[in-house]
Amino acid sequence: MSTQTSITLGAVNMEADDPATLARFWAEALGSTIVNDDPDYAVLTAREPDGVPMMIMRRSEPRPERQSQHMDLTVPWGTREAEVARLVNLGATLKWEILDEIPWVQWSTLTDPEGNLFCVAEHPPQG
Repeated sequence: MSTQTSITLGAVNMEADDPATLARFWAEALGSTIVNDDPDYAVLTAREPDGVPMMIMRRSEPRPERQSQHMDLTVPWGTREAEVARLVNLGATLKWEILDEIPWVQWSTLTDPEGNLFCVAEHPPQG
């Protein structure tokens, strides 16, 4: 049984020890604008009309030892290495790369300056 829904993803929310500093990293990484920069939370605009804004709030408890969710960012084929280098230059840390395990995607896994995992993936052209 399939049901139509009007639900959409409204924002990505993240906790941080220093929301303002982490917001500056993500604004540079994603080409977003910080629209609220407060010591306890920051809001970043969605870059495109259908994009997803981010809200970064001050962490209320210690960071969990295992991160159960992370963001996957997609870049055009052939640009992943340059984007990973740019992100590392902004303060990210490269953790590992998966380049030949799955034929339809290659990705690099990184952490942002506070240790949150995220991936940068590229898909080969079709045809």
